[in-house]
Amino acid sequence: MGVVYHARLLDWFEQGRTEFLRRVGPSYKVLEAQGVFLPVVKADLAYRVPLRYDDEVEVETRLVRLGAVTAEFRYLVRRVWDGASAAGGGTVHACVNARHRPTRFPLVLHQRLRNEV
Repeated sequence: MGVVYHARLLDWFEQGRTEFLRRVGPSYKVLEAQGVFLPVVKADLAYRVPLRYDDEVEVETRLVRLGAVTAEFRYLVRRVWDGASAAGGGTVHACVNARHRPTRFPLVLHQRLRNEV
């Protein structure tokens, strides 16, 4: 068929979110070492134009909502060669501890994320 499998978008969203957190700090790696995890609790995605195998894409990641224990990200996937908005979607994350119990975002992370909303 030559069209990118729809679930691949979720991988790209994750990559965009990982880069976002690396830029804002602390990174996922640091958070997990501290026993803080951000599992996806909700996801949505939509294609706008077809993405073909070997298309280069850029993922724009924005934090749109931040609560004490949740964060919502929105994503826009663009084809590099023509700049077309190819797909978009969002994810909601809960902040949990190593026992998978909801916990507040660490203060430093919450402050940095709040500056990005």
